[in-house]
Amino acid sequence: MQTKLVKIDCKNIKKDELKEAAEIIREGGLVAFPTETVYGLGADALSREAAKKIYEAKGRPSDNPLIVHICDFKELVSIAREVPAEAEQLAKAFWPGPLTMIVWKNDRVPYTTTGGMDTVAIRMPNHPVALALIRESGCLIAAPSANTSGKPSPTEASHVALDMDGKIPMILDGGAVGIGIESTIVDLTEDVPMILRPGYITKGMLEEVLGKEVKVDPGIIADASDKKPKAPGMKYKHYAPKADLVLVEGEEVAVIQKINALVLEKQKKGEKVGVIATDETKNRYQADYVVSIGARTDEDAIARHLYKILREFDAWEVDAIYSESFATPRIGQAIMNRLMKAAGHQVLTTEQERD
Repeated sequence: MQTKLVKIDCKNIKKDELKEAAEIIREGGLVAFPTETVYGLGADALSREAAKKIYEAKGRPSDNPLIVHICDFKELVSIAREVPAEAEQLAKAFWPGPLTMIVWKNDRVPYTTTGGMDTVAIRMPNHPVALALIRESGCLIAAPSANTSGKPSPTEASHVALDMDGKIPMILDGGAVGIGIESTIVDLTEDVPMILRPGYITKGMLEEVLGKEVKVDPGIIADASDKKPKAPGMKYKHYAPKADLVLVEGEEVAVIQKINALVLEKQKKGEKVGVIATDETKNRYQADYVVSIGARTDEDAIARHLYKILREFDAWEVDAIYSESFATPRIGQAIMNRLMKAAGHQVLTTEQERD
């Protein structure tokens, strides 16, 4: 299969540019497209066979549900067994945007789309190309990230091409995404809403809108790796580069000293080493490749650059990666959730080593 790459100006989308992509979706095929979070791999959400193609192209476990992307709230109503009041409140506040809501599904949604579950995950993306494709196709579009399962999510069309070239008919290139980490997932099927995946929309933001407590699944918290997450997809290793990744936590000076010592050990063995630093610390490392993820005070930049940096290390064929910790105040939990999973929960804490 030859994969066609179609570049689209997000500020001037022409209907003709989306016509072929929409037809592919309607006929049960796959199209990769940009959202505000990461690039998605889309297919008709209400087609069993189309959903199966997503799992096959990604090498994705069949019990890992797909998120259904919509362009109008009435489309949620059309596939939900019931619509919680919280869903309407959150949709008014955050849709279109990086929030996925889980509700009970009705019979229109096949179990291939929901990973065999009686619930369905739904979101309305805040991206002109994504919304235009949903409208033009006339379909609800199931779309996980457009990467090989387990690898870093794609934030540019070139990342999609690396994983999906020859596997799917078309990639819509809308440029680099804005946020860079996947949407927040909140489960609305129980009495107390629960965050199953942290993201740009935080616990505090949800609680402010709902006026009540929102829980966080303990299985997704970085230091609770022994607990199984409630969302099936969160139990799998995700976002991982080819090289072994280790996080180093602690006071800045101690972290820099420790990482430099670890780098030197690897280099003495003839290995190529990469370091993920910040603008403030990047000049204090002696690795083969030192990449700044952004200023430590700029949480949005850290989130936006994370997956791109992991993919750059893949391209440079490094043997090991060491990263600083980025427990920032607003979306730090989401950033660290991705990093911890990419590292397979390998963390060195400098304070512990001194004790």
